[in-house]
Amino acid sequence: MLYFNHSLFKFCQRLAHFGVLAVLLTTLSLGLSAAGWGSNRESGLPAGNAITDGKALLRYALPIKNPAVREMQSSLEDITNQLRGKRWSPINGDVTKAAAILRDRPDDLLKSIPDANKAEAEALIAQLNNEINSLREVVETKDRDQIRAQQTQVLNQVGQLEELMLQGFPFEVPTQYSNLPQLKGRATIEMSTTKGSLKLVVDGYSAPVTAGNFVDLVQRGFYNGLEFTRAEESYVLQAGDPPGKDEGFIDPNTGKYRSVPLEVLVRGDSVPTYGITLEDAGRYRDQPVLPFSAYGAVAMARPEVDPDGGSSQFFFFLFEPELTPAGRNLLDGRYAVFGYVVEGKEVLGKLKAGDKIESAKVIQGTENLVQPQTASLSVSKEWDSLDFHPFSVRPKPLGLV
Repeated sequence: MLYFNHSLFKFCQRLAHFGVLAVLLTTLSLGLSAAGWGSNRESGLPAGNAITDGKALLRYALPIKNPAVREMQSSLEDITNQLRGKRWSPINGDVTKAAAILRDRPDDLLKSIPDANKAEAEALIAQLNNEINSLREVVETKDRDQIRAQQTQVLNQVGQLEELMLQGFPFEVPTQYSNLPQLKGRATIEMSTTKGSLKLVVDGYSAPVTAGNFVDLVQRGFYNGLEFTRAEESYVLQAGDPPGKDEGFIDPNTGKYRSVPLEVLVRGDSVPTYGITLEDAGRYRDQPVLPFSAYGAVAMARPEVDPDGGSSQFFFFLFEPELTPAGRNLLDGRYAVFGYVVEGKEVLGKLKAGDKIESAKVIQGTENLVQPQTASLSVSKEWDSLDFHPFSVRPKPLGLV
């Protein structure tokens, strides 16, 4: 991370032995987890424990406005928390509530479905009714592994129903970033490494410029063969530094370093905040739609002093509850999360500095990538006119020491 954050992380490790880490992290978080997901917010999350599952965060991040499907999803997601304590009565309540919404409020669920998707949605609702009944039967066995497997099946279908509700892209990206690729939707990336394969979903609904840059580089084959340059247990795994003196992607159309702005969509906002950390913007208590609360969060690395200096380097956040409690980390709003690992999380812990990305390819969502209509040199010319060019002596991006 920033050098300050890296030092702070090591400092917190030492303090953990004296039993004061929780107090320190809570104080330094500046209330990042205090603001709940209000009921009037577009992508509302239920109040309570921070969500640590990337798939759940991606479902909640979809820009839809349908209270019925959100209530159903919330009940089904809550099963995860209840399973930890083997609280069978609340689990039965969660299943009952979801089943009631499907049974009694199908018209409410269909309200947000475009006409072209209604037949598919109706079939999916019928299928969900069957799957919910199967979940109820599995809950009676009190077998946690079976319950989790069936819960995952049902939630995947809920996610499909929510995706059928999407109608176009929800906002306009500022015109000053029209020279950059943009992802107007989502894409799934399959990444093969020397220690195994990963699958990650990148979210253009929340970070279209950051995700678009990443997908564009994947399609170019930029990451194929690159080494992981930093690996710290329970902290970060970083890659994307090309061989040679360049520390990012040099756009062949311009011959310039492609810089990507810091881009953070805050809960309740209609468009992302660009070019400034939430801390510097005075938004200490605001929380991103895509937070650093899940193991395998994927985020853009950048120079320490330049929020808009990211390019090709990215990192996976290796969440460790004892050191960075969910919702109380020090990274939200300072770096741009643009996706989550959804399969192969166990591989992340095996990868070390020097291991390689053998290949990365887009397996779904290529149609959502929008390339610039014409290459623009305006940004590069503006930088060149400054007395101090931020990339002439560019600080090392995240984690390079």
